[in-house]
This record gives sequence, structure tokens and C-alpha cells, in this order.
Amino acid sequence: MKKLLLGSLLATAAFASNATVVEMQTSQGTIKIDLFDQQTPKTVANFLSYVESEAYNQTVIHRSIEKFIIQGGGFKFTDDFEAIETSPAVMNEPVLSNVKGTVAMAKLSNNANSATSQWFFNLKDNSANLDKQNGGFTVFGQLTPDSYAVLDKISALVHCGEIPVVDITKEQCANADTTLTIANLVAINSVVVLDDDPNSSVNLSPKENTLINDPTQPDASDSSSGSMSWLLPLLLLGFKRRRVA
Repeated sequence: MKKLLLGSLLATAAFASNATVVEMQTSQGTIKIDLFDQQTPKTVANFLSYVESEAYNQTVIHRSIEKFIIQGGGFKFTDDFEAIETSPAVMNEPVLSNVKGTVAMAKLSNNANSATSQWFFNLKDNSANLDKQNGGFTVFGQLTPDSYAVLDKISALVHCGEIPVVDITKEQCANADTTLTIANLVAINSVVVLDDDPNSSVNLSPKENTLINDPTQPDASDSSSGSMSWLLPLLLLGFKRRRVA
């Protein structure tokens, strides 16, 4: 009965939603995110726990792939990339679709319930790839329209491997004598809750993930989105790292 009721709710034409609103201040501009409290309550609570503990403050965007995703929430940078302290993994909630402009949780390959602190922005409609892969990637929010320009700005930066950088050329990326500092990275200065009322943002229409329970749809091959394979280009950079004065 519960499954039938859930199915009927998800099948409503509008699939309307309200949301808590958070603001992410980055070195490239401000990003606002509406969180889907009602559809993915465990994931939203997990994300907000990191926000409230200020764990995301002074972290960096560590992965950016053109026309795919931009990923953060995992690392600070002083002398080197340092993983932030994480809480226990959150249960997967693959209710919504990985369409353009949504925010989803990253996780380990072949482990559907391994998401902790890391998240990514979908730069395009990745539903065919990510809605079923690895149990489906949990979408828990969406960008406000005025935030798209910031993602475009980050995507347009020079990339060393998959890491977007500032004031560094492609040639310097390959030079072992190049010094990387926090000023050369896309920093997330702070993430704060603008409005903690789950009904504060109205008339949202998240798209349902219809692939997750469709037996006719095979699991997509692992594209490494949310996996740890992004570490390889980081290790190959060969930068000298030092603390910023």
C-alpha cells in the first residue's frame, strides 16, 4: 500500500515542491540552491549538518568536467589538498532525476549508500547516465536561475587535469616548478542557510527519476562520477604546494 501511494504521489503532473534555501559564496560568485526537503529528507539533513558545522567553509572545487559535472565538498587546501572530516554515510534516495541544474551527492563506485560530504552540480541532463548507475545518484537540490553564470565561469577556467585553476596556464599545469596556492583554486568561502523554512521556496518542479525502477533500462557503465578516480589527475599535477601567507 505504501509503495502504491508513493508511486501515485510521484506521478502527479506538477510534482511541485518547496525547499530550504542555502547560499554558497565562492571566489567566482554566489550560488543559491533550493533543497528538496520533502523528496530527499535524509540527504538534505546530511547536507545541512555539514553546512551548520561550517565544514564546507574554506573548501575548494576539486573536480570539473566540461558539459558534465562540477564537484566539491571534500577538500580544503593549505600546503596540499586535505580531506575534510566526514560523518557516516547517508542512505541513498534516488527519487529525483539528474537533469541540468540539479545538485546531487557523490559517492564511491559500486556502493549505492556511500555518500558523505561530496556533492556535484549537473551541467547538463545526465539522467540517462546517472539516474540508474550505482543505485542512482541522489539529487537533493537545484540551482536558482541566477546561479548558472557562476558555473559557466568555473567551467571556462583553465583546468589542470580535472581541477579548475585561476591565473595558471596549461603550460604551467605541466611544469613541476609551478607553485599552487589557494588563490589559484576555486574556493568556497562559506555556505549558509538563507531560509530554514522548508516551505520558503515555492513552485519548484523537480523531475522524477523514472529509470531507477525500470527493469528495461540497464545500469549505465561507471563514468566515475562520484567515484574516487578523480584522484589520478590530482596526483599527476606535480605542483609544489605551499601555505598561502
